[in-house]
Amino acid sequence: MAMGEATWARHANPWSVWTRVPLLALFALAIWSRIWIGWWCLTPLLLLVAWTIYNPRAFPPPASLDNWASQAVLGERHWLARKTAPIPQHHARWAMVLFVLSGLSIIPLAYGLWALEPWAAFLGAMLASTFKLWFCDRMAWLASDMAQKPMQGRLQQT
Repeated sequence: MAMGEATWARHANPWSVWTRVPLLALFALAIWSRIWIGWWCLTPLLLLVAWTIYNPRAFPPPASLDNWASQAVLGERHWLARKTAPIPQHHARWAMVLFVLSGLSIIPLAYGLWALEPWAAFLGAMLASTFKLWFCDRMAWLASDMAQKPMQGRLQQT
């Protein structure tokens, strides 16, 4: 996503986080729409891809980082920088487990969309979204823990 400091600051806006939450369900709906509108389903898919790319840049930096969504973004920055600025092992382990579970949840979603099985698609989308939100919660916890560490080797929170 080529996100520099300014983009990360904007992405920490809760509007950026919360408007991303329904994206997987919307992608699934856009793919499912092929049975109703045929190849025109590519239009909502392309719009969703464009929004996914633009979203972290769409909102101004938040007035405060003292909220769950902003903390989740700050934690994600720590998670992504974990090779150069180590994070507590218990966060690294759980983040990886949740990342894998979210990824595995795509299997029933993909099957459901391919075979037009609504319950498989729904189950996959809900599981993936649940694990992603749990991952975000873990990232907010990581941000809190990292804020309590000395400044050396820590990301700035702005």
